[in-house]
Amino acid sequence: MDGERLTRERLADAAGAVVAGAITVLAAVADDRAGPLDLVLIVAGSLAIAAHRSAPRAVLAVTTGCLLAAVTLAGAAATLALPVVGAVHTASRAGYRGTAAVAAAGFLGTYAAVGAGGSTPVRETLLLAGWFVCALVTGLADRNWQAYLRQTEQRALEAERTREEAALRRAGEERLRIARELHDSLTHSISIVKLQAGVAVHLARKRGEDVPPALLAIQEASGEAMRELRATLQVLRTDEPAGTPALLVERARAAGLAVELTVTGEERPLPAPVDRAAYRIVQEALTNAARHAGPAKVDVHLDHGDGQLTVRVEDDGAADPSCPPAPGTGLTGMRERVTALGGTLEAAPRAEGGFAVRARLPLGERR
Repeated sequence: MDGERLTRERLADAAGAVVAGAITVLAAVADDRAGPLDLVLIVAGSLAIAAHRSAPRAVLAVTTGCLLAAVTLAGAAATLALPVVGAVHTASRAGYRGTAAVAAAGFLGTYAAVGAGGSTPVRETLLLAGWFVCALVTGLADRNWQAYLRQTEQRALEAERTREEAALRRAGEERLRIARELHDSLTHSISIVKLQAGVAVHLARKRGEDVPPALLAIQEASGEAMRELRATLQVLRTDEPAGTPALLVERARAAGLAVELTVTGEERPLPAPVDRAAYRIVQEALTNAARHAGPAKVDVHLDHGDGQLTVRVEDDGAADPSCPPAPGTGLTGMRERVTALGGTLEAAPRAEGGFAVRARLPLGERR
C-alpha cells in the first residue's frame, strides 16, 4: 500500500513539473524573446520541481537559479516566475520558510531590476510579489494540515489499540472467571467420584473380591476427567496449550491407543495461535479415535511446510464412508479454530475405511 502511494505521488509530481514547464515554455515561445539557451534553462528549472519531496532546498536553488538566468537573458516575463512560485510553495511546505522567502525576494529583486530598463510595469512586479506571498502562506497551511492529519491518524490508531487491549483484558478476566467456576464446581464433584471409586476398589481388594470392571472404568475415567479438567483450567488461565502433540501421542499410547507420530519439514517455533490450534486438533482427533474407531491404528503427521503447518490424523477404524458423521461440538470447534486462522479443514471417513482429519494452518496470523 505504501509503495503504491509513493508511486502515485511521484507520478503526480512529475506531471506537475511537466505541466509547469510546458506552460512556461509555450509562453516564452509565444513572446518570441527566448532563445535556445533560455528554453533549456526553463525546462531544467521546471523539471527539477519533480524532486521536491526528496530535496526541497536543492530544488528551490536549481529552479530559482535557472529561471533567474532566463529572466536575465530573455527579459522580464511574468510566466517565467511560475516554476519559482511552485518551488517556493514546496520549500515552505517542507518547513524551509526562511529559505523560500529569501529565494522569492531574490527573484523579485532581479525581476524588478531587469524589468526597470524595459516596459515591465511596477504593477506586474507587485502581482508577482502577491503570488510569492500566497505560495509561502499556502505552503505553511499545507504543512499544518498534513501535521493535523498525521496527528488524527495517530490518535485513531491509539484509540484502536486501547480498545483492543481493553477487549483482551475483558476476555482474560472472563476466562479467569470461568476457570474459577469450573474449579469450584466440577473439580469437587469429580474428586468425590474418584475418591469413592478408589475406596471401593481398595475395599474389594482388601476383602479378596474381584473388582468389577465397571468400577475400574469409573476410577480410570474419573482420573482422566481430572487430568483433562486441570489441562482445561490451565488453558483458561494462560491461553496456552497444556503440552505438545508429542505429549498427546504419549498419553494416547499409555491409554492403549496404537498411535504413531511423524514430523516432516523443518521444525521451527510456531505462532501462538497456530501452536494452540494444532494442539487442539490433534487432541480432539485422538479423543474421537479412542471413542469411535475401536481397535484401530492412528497416524499423526505434522508437516512444517513453506508458510503453513499441515496436521493430519488418520485411523483405520470402523468409520464408514457411506455414513458421514454428524458434526458435533469437537469437529465444529476444530473448524472454527482453523477458519479463524485462514486455513482449511477436512474431516471425513476415508474411502478405504477409517477416519481422517486434515488441517492446513497458515503461519501468518489473521485478525
